[in-house]
Amino acid sequence: MDAALANLLSPPVLCFLLGLLAGIVRSDLEIPEAVARALALYLIFSIGFKGGVELAANGELLALVPLLLAAAGLSLFLPLPAFALLRLFTSVSRVDAGAIAAHYGSVSIVTYVAATSFLQTRGIPYEGFMAAVVAVMETPAILTGLFLARTGETAGLDARRRGELVHEILANGSVVLLLGSFAIGFLTGADGMRRLEPVVASGFQGVLCFFLLDMGLLVARRFAGFAAMGPGLLLFGVSMPLVGATTGMLVALVLDLSLGGTVLLATLAASASYIAVPAAMRLALPRANPSLSLSLALGITFPFNLVLGIPLYAAVAERLVG
Repeated sequence: MDAALANLLSPPVLCFLLGLLAGIVRSDLEIPEAVARALALYLIFSIGFKGGVELAANGELLALVPLLLAAAGLSLFLPLPAFALLRLFTSVSRVDAGAIAAHYGSVSIVTYVAATSFLQTRGIPYEGFMAAVVAVMETPAILTGLFLARTGETAGLDARRRGELVHEILANGSVVLLLGSFAIGFLTGADGMRRLEPVVASGFQGVLCFFLLDMGLLVARRFAGFAAMGPGLLLFGVSMPLVGATTGMLVALVLDLSLGGTVLLATLAASASYIAVPAAMRLALPRANPSLSLSLALGITFPFNLVLGIPLYAAVAERLVG
């Protein structure tokens, strides 16, 4: 409870709640889309760059391979329990269940950023190369989600649309920037960090606050879509993060990650994508209802993880890792 309260009273979370409140009361408060996109690009670059610098300092490149393979396997696996829960407890179609499951096998970079902020506030160190895990977990779940949907729609795509889908998955902007900034940080090391520290470190918390303010506004706009959800879907939006976090924590224990690394992997497994996967689903499963996936991922799971989930995962990890 202490950790949850401390997280709730942190500036980034309070900014998210401010945006949520402003949206609910229909305030004209707004962050221009171009500015919001620039804030997101800054956060992704900073996370990737600092992760690359950390890896260069520790020289643990070979140790990263098992973790990345495990992360890819985790992303491929998580849509399976998500799909099973959706088919068992909700009335959504197989197409929608497959699309939603893909979102919950992929990850939310913003949730990861919020988790790193939580750890830094509490003085808990973590492996910097976890930034690479974020990039690896972005896309494998899309393949599992498409397989589970079994609609035949992907088989009916012509060669041009198949190429567009592959390009959408492999050249997703957030993945390219994250991997690219990670490589830049690794190549430039401590010298690069000295040059960019005023930008990627000192201003990070402030930028995160403004970005989460915009996220709160965005979530409030999606409240109207919740009317179409039954209690089963709402329950799924809260319970699936717990399933993902438990699975991610078990994998972290097998890999012998630190306390901070365990919290981050659990958080990633508990998060749901609302950027990379919707773009791919739009091409591959045009009959899927995107409002269901986005309302669940952005309107239910993201706030749950931000306010309650991350402190809960940290408390459990502390008991398991010490």
